[in-house]
Amino acid sequence: MRFRIDRDTFADAVAWTARSLPTRPSVPVLAGLLIETAGDGLTLSGFDYETSTRATLPAEVADDGRALVSGRLLSEIVKSLPSKPIDVSLDGTKVQVSCGSARFSLSTMPVEEYPQLPQMPTSSGTIKADEFATAVAQASAAAGRDEMLPLLTGVRLEIDGSTISLMATDRFRASLRELQWSPEASDASGHALVPARVLGETARSLVSGSDITIAISSGETGDGLIGFEGTVGNGTRRTTTRLLEGDFPRVRQLFQAQSETVAHVRTSDLVDAVKRVSLVAERNTPVRLTFSDGQVLLEAGSGDDAQASESIEATIDGADISIGFNPGYLLEGLGVMSDPVVHLAFTQHTKPAAISGVREIGDAPDGAFRYLIMPVRLQG
Repeated sequence: MRFRIDRDTFADAVAWTARSLPTRPSVPVLAGLLIETAGDGLTLSGFDYETSTRATLPAEVADDGRALVSGRLLSEIVKSLPSKPIDVSLDGTKVQVSCGSARFSLSTMPVEEYPQLPQMPTSSGTIKADEFATAVAQASAAAGRDEMLPLLTGVRLEIDGSTISLMATDRFRASLRELQWSPEASDASGHALVPARVLGETARSLVSGSDITIAISSGETGDGLIGFEGTVGNGTRRTTTRLLEGDFPRVRQLFQAQSETVAHVRTSDLVDAVKRVSLVAERNTPVRLTFSDGQVLLEAGSGDDAQASESIEATIDGADISIGFNPGYLLEGLGVMSDPVVHLAFTQHTKPAAISGVREIGDAPDGAFRYLIMPVRLQG
């Protein structure tokens, strides 16, 4: 195995592939990054029995071959090299890396012990990369982080013809994002529960391309699997991951409640005010929002503790309402809003509030993205 490649191209691909490698692998070879050369191309692969990554990129290949080296070490080495072409070759049990006057020699792992990567399922359809990345970021805002509840750490992907829905919940908030895509079959339908972390990293890594291919296997002949593939620069990147199992909460029906009070607030104004007021909020204590008289009053802190309050302009339709939210959850939802105005819909102060983005004050949300947040009981 011997090849030459552009430093930046190689460093980016190695870093992306190595990112998915386990820090404490169950077997040593899973910490390895598989390098394969054939024809005029180079393939980098990583696998931990759950998630696989494969990057294919052009290179000046002198000899075909394959080698398995420490992925994280190779990533650290390559990103530290000067901006010059990199030469890589296999010499016995060592992989030699040279760039300019820098020389590195890496020990190899037994490549014959490396597990075979899963095959990409048959394509289910394609979607625009930038739109998908935005949708995944919005839906993932409500995904759980508690590994003791793995079912809630996923994003449920539902396919209904030309519409894809992404849903997530951690029991304290929920998200629903819908967008259009190009399915292989006009009557396509199905669902998959994808680990939110893998989905987010994959969408971000493919955002520079034009389209992403999504491929879902039903699991009828084995473990459920989903794959994503897209173009990055002159190469391609592919990720597969096993689907989470279990009955996901019925998130969609939570968004069907009729609102009694609707408020419009400038998104940036609300974000800045929540950040300031929440500085005095103790851990797990809410920020109180009172909507009345054409404004929203934000308050935090009580008694002998530090206190803060701030009011900002709001357009309110319906009865006055005072409601408390976990400031972190509120900011995470507002942080993925891409519109200049936030639309807040309330039923009661003890019921979830629905948050959406709109272009202008007074506009009705288009329903593409909705973020539901449970209120926190207020003292008094």
